[in-house]
Amino acid sequence: MLCLDIVMIIVRPHNFEQVFVYFLQLQALTSTGTKKGELFLADINAQLKNKNITTDVKVDTSSNLFTTVTIDEPAPGLKAILNFRVPDQRSGKLEVQYLHEHAGISSSIGLTANPIVNFSGVLGNTTLAFGSDVSFDTKEGAFTKCNFGASFTNADLIASLTLNDKGDTLSASYYHTVSPLTNTAVGAEVTHGFTTNENTITVGTQHLLDPLTTVKARVNNFGKASALLQHEWRPKSLITVSTEVDTKSIDKSAKFGLALVLKP
Repeated sequence: MLCLDIVMIIVRPHNFEQVFVYFLQLQALTSTGTKKGELFLADINAQLKNKNITTDVKVDTSSNLFTTVTIDEPAPGLKAILNFRVPDQRSGKLEVQYLHEHAGISSSIGLTANPIVNFSGVLGNTTLAFGSDVSFDTKEGAFTKCNFGASFTNADLIASLTLNDKGDTLSASYYHTVSPLTNTAVGAEVTHGFTTNENTITVGTQHLLDPLTTVKARVNNFGKASALLQHEWRPKSLITVSTEVDTKSIDKSAKFGLALVLKP
Protein backbone atom coordinates (compact mmCIF):
# COMPACT_ATOMS: atom_id res chain seq x y z
CA MET A 1 0.00 0.00 0.00
CA LEU A 2 1.37 3.41 -0.92
CA CYS A 3 0.47 6.01 1.68
CA LEU A 4 1.18 9.74 1.54
CA ASP A 5 2.79 11.01 4.71
CA ILE A 6 0.68 13.18 7.00
CA VAL A 7 2.70 16.07 8.38
CA MET A 8 2.13 18.26 11.40
CA ILE A 9 3.96 21.09 13.12
CA ILE A 10 4.37 20.66 16.85
CA VAL A 11 5.48 23.73 18.76
CA ARG A 12 6.41 23.45 22.42
CA PRO A 13 7.65 26.82 23.74
CA HIS A 14 9.32 27.12 27.13
CA ASN A 15 9.60 23.36 27.55
CA PHE A 16 12.48 21.69 29.28
CA GLU A 17 13.26 18.14 30.22
CA GLN A 18 15.76 16.86 32.71
CA VAL A 19 16.62 13.23 32.92
CA PHE A 20 18.70 11.73 35.70
CA VAL A 21 19.49 8.04 35.63
CA TYR A 22 21.02 6.15 38.52
CA PHE A 23 21.96 2.53 38.51
CA LEU A 24 22.02 0.86 41.92
CA GLN A 25 22.65 -2.75 41.17
CA LEU A 26 19.31 -3.83 39.71
CA GLN A 27 17.49 -0.48 40.06
CA ALA A 28 17.17 2.49 37.67
CA LEU A 29 15.58 5.85 38.56
CA THR A 30 14.50 8.50 36.07
CA SER A 31 13.04 11.95 36.76
CA THR A 32 11.50 14.17 34.07
CA GLY A 33 9.99 17.64 34.19
CA THR A 34 8.19 19.76 31.60
CA LYS A 35 7.04 23.37 31.92
CA LYS A 36 4.31 24.70 29.63
CA GLY A 37 3.63 28.31 30.45
CA GLU A 38 2.65 28.36 34.13
CA LEU A 39 1.95 24.63 34.20
CA PHE A 40 4.64 22.28 35.48
CA LEU A 41 4.39 18.53 34.85
CA ALA A 42 6.78 16.03 36.35
CA ASP A 43 7.09 12.33 37.02
CA ILE A 44 9.44 9.88 38.64
CA ASN A 45 10.14 6.49 37.09
CA ALA A 46 11.72 3.49 38.77
CA GLN A 47 12.77 0.23 37.15
CA LEU A 48 13.69 -2.89 39.04
CA LYS A 49 14.96 -6.14 37.54
CA ASN A 50 15.15 -9.55 39.11
CA LYS A 51 16.31 -12.26 36.72
CA ASN A 52 13.68 -12.29 33.93
CA ILE A 53 11.19 -10.01 35.73
CA THR A 54 11.20 -6.27 35.05
CA THR A 55 8.99 -3.88 37.02
CA ASP A 56 8.47 -0.30 35.83
CA VAL A 57 6.77 2.18 38.16
CA LYS A 58 5.89 5.80 37.38
CA VAL A 59 4.37 8.45 39.64
CA ASP A 60 3.23 11.78 38.16
CA THR A 61 2.18 15.14 39.60
CA SER A 62 -1.50 14.11 39.36
CA SER A 63 -0.87 11.37 41.96
CA ASN A 64 -1.29 8.60 39.40
CA LEU A 65 0.75 5.45 39.89
CA PHE A 66 1.50 3.48 36.70
CA THR A 67 2.94 -0.02 37.04
CA THR A 68 4.08 -2.47 34.38
CA VAL A 69 5.42 -5.91 35.24
CA THR A 70 7.08 -7.84 32.40
CA ILE A 71 8.11 -11.49 32.63
CA ASP A 72 10.46 -12.47 29.78
CA GLU A 73 10.57 -16.06 28.60
CA PRO A 74 8.79 -17.96 31.39
CA ALA A 75 8.72 -20.50 28.57
CA PRO A 76 10.56 -20.37 25.20
CA GLY A 77 9.14 -17.55 23.03
CA LEU A 78 6.67 -16.44 25.70
CA LYS A 79 6.29 -13.05 27.40
CA ALA A 80 3.72 -11.90 29.98
CA ILE A 81 2.91 -8.23 30.71
CA LEU A 82 0.75 -6.88 33.54
CA ASN A 83 -0.35 -3.22 33.47
CA PHE A 84 -2.39 -1.25 36.00
CA ARG A 85 -2.86 2.30 37.20
CA VAL A 86 -3.80 3.51 40.67
CA PRO A 87 -6.38 4.84 41.56
CA ASP A 88 -8.16 3.66 38.37
CA GLN A 89 -9.50 0.24 39.35
CA ARG A 90 -10.59 -0.60 35.80
CA SER A 91 -7.20 -0.01 34.18
CA GLY A 92 -5.66 -3.42 34.90
CA LYS A 93 -4.74 -5.51 31.87
CA LEU A 94 -2.89 -8.79 31.42
CA GLU A 95 -1.20 -9.49 28.08
CA VAL A 96 0.52 -12.66 26.88
CA GLN A 97 2.75 -12.69 23.80
CA TYR A 98 4.24 -15.63 21.94
CA LEU A 99 6.83 -15.29 19.19
CA HIS A 100 7.93 -18.11 16.89
CA GLU A 101 9.93 -18.14 13.67
CA HIS A 102 6.73 -18.46 11.62
CA ALA A 103 4.09 -17.16 14.03
CA GLY A 104 3.33 -14.32 16.40
CA ILE A 105 0.42 -14.24 18.86
CA SER A 106 -0.71 -11.58 21.32
CA SER A 107 -3.70 -11.87 23.64
CA SER A 108 -4.87 -9.49 26.38
CA ILE A 109 -7.72 -9.26 28.84
CA GLY A 110 -8.89 -6.45 31.08
CA LEU A 111 -8.85 -7.23 34.79
CA THR A 112 -12.47 -6.23 35.41
CA ALA A 113 -15.75 -8.00 36.07
CA ASN A 114 -16.73 -7.69 32.39
CA PRO A 115 -13.46 -7.43 30.50
CA ILE A 116 -12.68 -6.81 26.86
CA VAL A 117 -10.65 -9.67 25.39
CA ASN A 118 -8.25 -8.94 22.54
CA PHE A 119 -6.50 -11.43 20.28
CA SER A 120 -4.17 -10.84 17.34
CA GLY A 121 -1.96 -13.24 15.48
CA VAL A 122 0.16 -13.62 12.36
CA LEU A 123 1.18 -16.86 10.67
CA GLY A 124 3.51 -17.17 7.70
CA ASN A 125 6.98 -16.41 6.39
CA THR A 126 8.77 -13.63 4.49
CA THR A 127 6.73 -14.39 1.37
CA LEU A 128 3.19 -15.21 2.48
CA ALA A 129 1.46 -14.23 5.73
CA PHE A 130 -2.02 -14.39 7.24
CA GLY A 131 -3.25 -12.47 10.26
CA SER A 132 -6.24 -11.53 12.37
CA ASP A 133 -7.17 -8.94 15.00
CA VAL A 134 -10.24 -9.62 17.16
CA SER A 135 -11.79 -7.92 20.23
CA PHE A 136 -14.72 -9.27 22.25
CA ASP A 137 -16.71 -7.31 24.83
CA THR A 138 -17.88 -9.80 27.46
CA LYS A 139 -20.33 -7.26 28.92
CA GLU A 140 -22.16 -6.74 25.64
CA GLY A 141 -21.54 -10.30 24.46
CA ALA A 142 -20.44 -9.04 21.05
CA PHE A 143 -17.34 -8.55 18.93
CA THR A 144 -16.17 -4.92 18.86
CA LYS A 145 -13.42 -5.58 16.32
CA CYS A 146 -12.92 -8.35 13.81
CA ASN A 147 -10.27 -7.91 11.11
CA PHE A 148 -8.49 -10.39 8.85
CA GLY A 149 -5.72 -9.99 6.31
CA ALA A 150 -3.26 -11.71 4.01
CA SER A 151 -0.15 -10.45 2.25
CA PHE A 152 2.29 -11.58 -0.41
CA THR A 153 5.81 -10.14 -0.59
CA ASN A 154 8.75 -10.65 -2.91
CA ALA A 155 11.79 -8.64 -3.94
CA ASP A 156 9.96 -5.76 -5.64
CA LEU A 157 6.26 -5.95 -4.76
CA ILE A 158 3.86 -6.21 -1.86
CA ALA A 159 0.22 -7.25 -2.33
CA SER A 160 -2.33 -7.47 0.45
CA LEU A 161 -6.01 -8.23 1.02
CA THR A 162 -7.79 -7.16 4.23
CA LEU A 163 -11.31 -7.52 5.60
CA ASN A 164 -12.02 -4.88 8.29
CA ASP A 165 -14.87 -3.34 10.27
CA LYS A 166 -16.33 -6.75 11.17
CA GLY A 167 -16.51 -7.78 7.53
CA ASP A 168 -17.97 -4.53 6.22
CA THR A 169 -14.89 -3.18 4.41
CA LEU A 170 -12.77 -5.09 1.90
CA SER A 171 -9.46 -3.61 0.75
CA ALA A 172 -6.89 -4.79 -1.79
CA SER A 173 -3.58 -3.01 -2.23
CA TYR A 174 -0.52 -3.33 -4.43
CA TYR A 175 2.93 -1.71 -4.09
CA HIS A 176 5.61 -2.19 -6.74
CA THR A 177 9.20 -0.93 -6.73
CA VAL A 178 10.03 0.19 -10.27
CA SER A 179 13.60 1.33 -9.68
CA PRO A 180 15.46 0.52 -6.44
CA LEU A 181 18.23 2.96 -7.41
CA THR A 182 15.89 5.98 -7.33
CA ASN A 183 13.38 4.39 -4.92
CA THR A 184 10.74 4.86 -7.59
CA ALA A 185 7.54 2.99 -6.79
CA VAL A 186 3.89 2.91 -7.74
CA GLY A 187 0.96 1.71 -5.70
CA ALA A 188 -2.79 1.33 -5.75
CA GLU A 189 -5.55 0.53 -3.28
CA VAL A 190 -9.16 -0.44 -3.90
CA THR A 191 -11.63 -0.36 -0.99
CA HIS A 192 -15.26 -1.51 -1.06
CA GLY A 193 -17.80 -0.77 1.67
CA PHE A 194 -20.57 -3.35 1.73
CA THR A 195 -22.98 -1.22 3.77
CA THR A 196 -22.53 1.92 1.68
CA ASN A 197 -21.85 0.00 -1.55
CA GLU A 198 -19.15 2.57 -2.22
CA ASN A 199 -15.77 2.01 -3.86
CA THR A 200 -12.64 4.06 -3.25
CA ILE A 201 -9.72 3.76 -5.65
CA THR A 202 -6.40 5.41 -4.81
CA VAL A 203 -3.23 5.41 -6.91
CA GLY A 204 0.11 6.92 -5.99
CA THR A 205 3.79 7.12 -6.74
CA GLN A 206 7.08 8.15 -5.18
CA HIS A 207 10.51 9.06 -6.57
CA LEU A 208 13.90 10.23 -5.35
CA LEU A 209 14.89 13.48 -7.07
CA ASP A 210 18.32 13.13 -5.48
CA PRO A 211 19.73 11.10 -2.56
CA LEU A 212 18.29 13.64 -0.09
CA THR A 213 15.01 14.67 -1.74
CA THR A 214 11.84 12.61 -2.16
CA VAL A 215 8.60 13.49 -3.93
CA LYS A 216 5.30 11.61 -3.41
CA ALA A 217 1.85 12.02 -4.93
CA ARG A 218 -1.53 10.30 -4.89
CA VAL A 219 -5.06 10.78 -6.23
CA ASN A 220 -8.37 8.97 -5.67
CA ASN A 221 -11.54 8.53 -7.68
CA PHE A 222 -13.26 11.31 -5.68
CA GLY A 223 -10.84 13.85 -7.14
CA LYS A 224 -8.71 14.36 -4.03
CA ALA A 225 -5.10 14.86 -5.11
CA SER A 226 -2.17 15.41 -2.78
CA ALA A 227 1.60 15.64 -3.01
CA LEU A 228 4.61 16.27 -0.82
CA LEU A 229 8.26 17.19 -1.21
CA GLN A 230 10.62 16.04 1.55
CA HIS A 231 14.27 17.07 1.88
CA GLU A 232 16.86 15.83 4.37
CA TRP A 233 18.84 19.03 4.81
CA ARG A 234 21.06 17.50 7.49
CA PRO A 235 21.40 13.93 8.86
CA LYS A 236 18.06 12.82 10.39
CA SER A 237 16.61 16.33 10.00
CA LEU A 238 13.79 16.75 7.48
CA ILE A 239 11.77 19.57 6.01
CA THR A 240 8.50 18.62 4.28
CA VAL A 241 6.12 20.69 2.17
CA SER A 242 2.74 19.17 1.29
CA THR A 243 -0.43 20.18 -0.49
CA GLU A 244 -3.91 18.76 -1.12
CA VAL A 245 -6.54 19.88 -3.59
CA ASP A 246 -10.07 18.76 -4.45
CA THR A 247 -10.10 18.70 -8.25
CA LYS A 248 -13.90 18.40 -8.30
CA SER A 249 -14.35 21.55 -6.22
CA ILE A 250 -11.98 24.08 -7.73
CA ASP A 251 -13.73 26.87 -5.80
CA LYS A 252 -12.34 25.44 -2.55
CA SER A 253 -8.91 26.58 -1.47
CA ALA A 254 -6.06 24.11 -1.60
CA LYS A 255 -4.54 22.92 1.67
CA PHE A 256 -0.86 23.42 2.37
CA GLY A 257 1.34 21.94 5.09
CA LEU A 258 4.85 22.48 6.36
CA ALA A 259 6.77 20.26 8.76
CA LEU A 260 10.24 20.47 10.24
CA VAL A 261 11.89 17.56 12.03
CA LEU A 262 15.10 18.24 13.96
CA LYS A 263 17.23 15.49 15.43
CA PRO A 264 20.65 15.92 17.06
